Amino acid sequence: MLCHVVFAQQRGPSPPQGLREVTVTAIPGVVAAGAKWQLAWQGTDNADGIVGTAEGGVLFAQEQPHQVSQLDKDDHRSIFLKDTHGAGSLTIDAVGRIIAVERTCTDPGRQGSGASAAPCLEPTAVAILTPERKVMADNFEGKPLGRLNDLVADKRGGVYFTVGSAYYANPAGTVTSLGDNIRANGIMLSPDEKIIYLTNGGVILAFDVQSDGTVKNRRDFGTLEAGGAGDGMAIDADGRLYVTSGPGIQVLSPEGKFLGVIPTPRSAISVAFSGPDKRTLYVVGSGALGPDGKEFTTPEGVRNNAKTIYKLPMQAQGFKGRVK
Repeated sequence: MLCHVVFAQQRGPSPPQGLREVTVTAIPGVVAAGAKWQLAWQGTDNADGIVGTAEGGVLFAQEQPHQVSQLDKDDHRSIFLKDTHGAGSLTIDAVGRIIAVERTCTDPGRQGSGASAAPCLEPTAVAILTPERKVMADNFEGKPLGRLNDLVADKRGGVYFTVGSAYYANPAGTVTSLGDNIRANGIMLSPDEKIIYLTNGGVILAFDVQSDGTVKNRRDFGTLEAGGAGDGMAIDADGRLYVTSGPGIQVLSPEGKFLGVIPTPRSAISVAFSGPDKRTLYVVGSGALGPDGKEFTTPEGVRNNAKTIYKLPMQAQGFKGRVK
């Protein structure tokens, strides 16, 4: 049943848009008609940047409490890592290191973030969280990176990441730009790592990846025909892209053709394949229901970080050669 929601006034991003009824229609080879989203977790302490685990669950970043949480295959939540310096999105590289964008104290809705607040002095960074913390990159040409968005690790030991624009940090920590006039959030590598994809508003960009991780041949790859701007991305074993947006998860073929949208119960921000045989799609949606069963709201001037994680059985299989 649909909820009637009254939104609190907030700083920063737009408030959660509330729960909605959706009907999944078939996308051949991707998802069956009538597939049902199931609630996996909901809470008020944020969730973002999800990645699948070998056990069939997911890890997700919780920026404000500075932790990474884990959902197992049965949707039981536990705290996986603490003191993550505001980790806001996750990836896992070829040797199993968990890498994050560390947003530190840059949350625009943090307590005391007004004119009288103490400045945020800890630089943001792309950093390895496990097996021990190590900063890979915290500047580009001597300038701070700013509030980071998303990332994906390659098999070379480098990381592509977004912070408005898009960059590559090679294994030595040298950072190069992917180009100018980019408004990127989500970022994803093709299964063979020969192409890197970026969201750019309602368009997906593609670049050819060179042997040193730098890129060439920028082009428009596809369009989010269901509307909205792209956020997070996942990829399946056949090279189809899954792009989160307000309407839901928009699916593009390996050639960039729009295949359809999988509507989601809430505006979608992050997506990952996991579950048995990697045929379950997990998505993070904005907002959550409180203990009373009503939409969680916050007092005036306090940012609402509530999130809900859903999962959906799929016909498509996620790419098994990389967690993201």
